[in-house]
Amino acid sequence: MNIINKKTILIVDDNKYILKPLSLLLFSLGYLVKTITNGKDAMVMQKPFADAILLDMHLQGIKGQDGPDICMKLKEAEETKHIPIIMFSADSNGRRIAEESGADDFIEKPFSMTNLAKKIEKYI
Repeated sequence: MNIINKKTILIVDDNKYILKPLSLLLFSLGYLVKTITNGKDAMVMQKPFADAILLDMHLQGIKGQDGPDICMKLKEAEETKHIPIIMFSADSNGRRIAEESGADDFIEKPFSMTNLAKKIEKYI
């Protein structure tokens, strides 16, 4: 597969201990991987947009730039509403919050990489 045909996954997470292995796994599965470590950066995404977004529910930093806020803004925007968003969290209310935010799916931490890969394949 040449680089032009590869699907791009954007990972938004402020935890480098999750970001690095997740990036390596997705790269090994043949995806192009972009990473962003805070919600502010996620809101200034440039074209071309990712084919799917993995979004941590709880991001450190700017108020109003947490996972659910970002998800709602992306799903409201005409240019980005079609992009599948999979939110993840260890929060016991995570699934409900992800649904209310408009996320396409949710995965609870800790998650298996196999399960995550299957969820991604479901959407792209």
